[in-house]
Amino acid sequence: MDFRHLEKYQPQLRALLRIVTALLFMEHGLAKLVHFPVPQPGAPSPLPPLLLAAAIIEVGGGILITIGLFTRLVAFICAGEMAIGYFLFHFPKSFWPIVNMGEAAILYCFIFLYFAAAGPGAWSVDAMRMKAPAP
Repeated sequence: MDFRHLEKYQPQLRALLRIVTALLFMEHGLAKLVHFPVPQPGAPSPLPPLLLAAAIIEVGGGILITIGLFTRLVAFICAGEMAIGYFLFHFPKSFWPIVNMGEAAILYCFIFLYFAAAGPGAWSVDAMRMKAPAP
């Protein structure tokens, strides 16, 4: 079966991936910061400075990536946060991601690296800013 006809929808599909990923990422930060929709399992209260910084990046980065503002820079920062989180909290438990529960961190890291390189796709503030006439 040939799926090349879907290529014309790449900008829209990239935007959907950006929006869904960012909203899920933001949920992790909200669970840490304000216990919404539930408290982050295993997160101490109050949050130590490193987890507080991670939560701020997750909420702020999630918002900016969702709307597609400064997408490349913010996605690069979020990818770095996930790489650091993986190696500090998951990798020491086991080499295998299925054992150390680090699959989500790895996926977020590489999806955000993709957005840092590929840009936001359609339906983004960045795309609107690029189309705006220069003053």
